[in-house]
Amino acid sequence: MKDQLSQTSGKPFPVSLILSVAALSSAAWYDKRPRKKEDFKHKPGPKPRFSDEEVMEALTCYFESPDFVSEGYIKICKRLRNKGVYVDKNRLYKLMREANLLIGTSGSKGSGRQHDGTIITQRPNEMWATDGKEFQTQEEGKCWFIGVIDHFNDEIMSHHLCSKFDRYAAMEPLRQAVKREFGSVDRGVCHGLGIALRSDHGSQFYSVDYQKELKFFGVDYSPAFVRSPECNGIIERFHRTLNQQIFNLHYFKNLQDAKTKIAEFIDKYNNNWILHRTGLRTPVEARAEYYKQDEKEL
Repeated sequence: MKDQLSQTSGKPFPVSLILSVAALSSAAWYDKRPRKKEDFKHKPGPKPRFSDEEVMEALTCYFESPDFVSEGYIKICKRLRNKGVYVDKNRLYKLMREANLLIGTSGSKGSGRQHDGTIITQRPNEMWATDGKEFQTQEEGKCWFIGVIDHFNDEIMSHHLCSKFDRYAAMEPLRQAVKREFGSVDRGVCHGLGIALRSDHGSQFYSVDYQKELKFFGVDYSPAFVRSPECNGIIERFHRTLNQQIFNLHYFKNLQDAKTKIAEFIDKYNNNWILHRTGLRTPVEARAEYYKQDEKEL
């Protein structure tokens, strides 16, 4: 364009006009320094411990038998490091994005009442939560999973599967959780420990028998707000995980088949499920770390 002549004036185009059309500065136009070649075989900077090919090979190997499905890149990065493949999470994100291996996210649906507090506790056995989750079997039809979870580290303290979700079935995981933590189901075993149990407004939990059971153990009752599932969000989030990892992937022949598979998953979940809010620790690791720090302070 510099050597071309204007049809109007018959003179070369002015440099200022050329720079304006090309969106260049005068410094860029008059800079005569030799340009660096950009055909780098390797990126500048220190060479990573594992090449992109080695990371992708480890990633492919992990996806052949993953611990859990539909995990994000940060959790996968942690799992690769546990296997000895050290890679920065931003680099792994880039590699997974280029290979179209990233998963999407879903937004919340809102609720009837805004919950502006916190339901995460600072120590174990401060608040538990319980609720029932429906699932299907081929022989019994509709069945129920009832669990008790700790708000501190999302650990499943106990669970019970049944074909009828009534007040007696709801009591079973509560008793299991109390016995697991305190060694017995005697009267007042939890008295003075400050344990509260969170639940929704199901009739099973409001029944006279269930409330008597709570008083017998010395557990306080902490019902969630009406039409506010986020108040019971710890176990509601676990139910989403249960759907994603178990109910959407397996068909159960009968209740006994479900008990076997779900018991295996609960053990795997407590020991291997990674939580962001606990510093990428599993529920068991988070509890152990808390007691370790508590012993140091003493």
